[in-house]
Order: sequence, then structure tokens, then C-alpha cells
Amino acid sequence: MRLSEFILLDEQQKKETVLHLGVLIGKRQQEQHMIFLFQLDYYYIETWCSFKNRAIQEYRVFDNTTALSPYLQSISINELFG
Repeated sequence: MRLSEFILLDEQQKKETVLHLGVLIGKRQQEQHMIFLFQLDYYYIETWCSFKNRAIQEYRVFDNTTALSPYLQSISINELFG
């Protein structure tokens, strides 16, 4: 699925697409949200989930690696060299 196609999906379709086709590659916390980072094809999707009701409140989609910087500290390089 292309990035432009994902953007046009409704909220339920986005949720199903992320959960069934996306690959979870990171997570982080920010104030009142747990943010999960998924990769889908050649782009990334952040799902912003509320700690209060555990519902997805927002999707942020990007196709550049600059936005990955908040996740880089949580990646263990040792795992790559096994």
C-alpha cells in the first residue's frame, strides 16, 4: 500500500492496516501517550495511544528517516551483531 493510499483510509481501516500489515519496530512514551512505530512498505506510521483509555488518538505518517531519531537510542546494536 502506498503512503497516499494509507492517508486516505478512514480511522478503522488505518487501525486494521497497521495491526495486520505493519511491522512494529519501536515504541516510546511521551506525557500521556504511548507511541508505537510501525513500518509499512517504504514509510513509517506512529500510532499515538492514550494511557487513559488505550485508544489510538492519532496517526502520524512519514517517509523520511529524520523522524526516527526519537527511537534510535532504544535500538541495541549488540543484537545486530548477535
